[in-house]
Amino acid sequence: MRRIPVDFAGLPVDLERLRSMADKYNLWIIEDACHAPGGYFVDSTGQKQYCGNGRLADVSVFSFHPVKHIACGEGGMVTTDNEDLYRKLSMLRTHGVTKDPLLLQQNDGGWYYEMQDLGYNYRMPDILASLGISQLQRAKEGIARRIEIAKRYDEAFQNTPININVGKYREGNAYHLYIIQVERRKELYDFLRNHHIFTQVHYIPVHLMPYYRQLGWKAGDLHRAERYYEKCLSLPMFPTLTNDEQDKVIELTVQFFNKR
Repeated sequence: MRRIPVDFAGLPVDLERLRSMADKYNLWIIEDACHAPGGYFVDSTGQKQYCGNGRLADVSVFSFHPVKHIACGEGGMVTTDNEDLYRKLSMLRTHGVTKDPLLLQQNDGGWYYEMQDLGYNYRMPDILASLGISQLQRAKEGIARRIEIAKRYDEAFQNTPININVGKYREGNAYHLYIIQVERRKELYDFLRNHHIFTQVHYIPVHLMPYYRQLGWKAGDLHRAERYYEKCLSLPMFPTLTNDEQDKVIELTVQFFNKR
């Protein structure tokens, strides 16, 4: 069995607690760290456990989609501290083909390779990988700026009807998103859009999509996710957002509630 915790919006899951549960019930942990490169939580010994470091999750996955911290255009990365898993993953990403001498069932020479499994074409093009490497050089700077933006939102929205519990600053948050929860979410979305401020909703509950509805899922089955969806709104959050631009977002958001 597998357990797939998600570092949603950039806030890492406490994998130490989940690891003890996984060991007890013989579960795998596949960490979805797509929102949280550079994120971490502090474990019971006071050590920072960074997302994807391989110490607590069996496998961690990251995304290099254009809107993520490290953008390569598309693609992603899998990290693991398990050598057997690493070799298996390396083979599966290349059509199930390997030239690894430790895996070959025979070896006719330096040219020899074997297809040992039905794999995939998951190889990232070199040009996209080079873009990602260049972005790694400013990754820490980007996270530091995201934290600054989050703290400014936190301060601005105190004593307002805006619920910042999801987005509120927490140590180790990598801040892929800054999410607020509000009444009249669509009205606020439209109001900001009319002022050329483009927010987004993350995410629509998957079980309410037509594909899953035809499998029997319905409204009310996952009531917490549905309640969250009714009020969530992601405000602009990216390292190149200037203070002046953020001030405009804050001003108009607060104005929306003050006028109503």
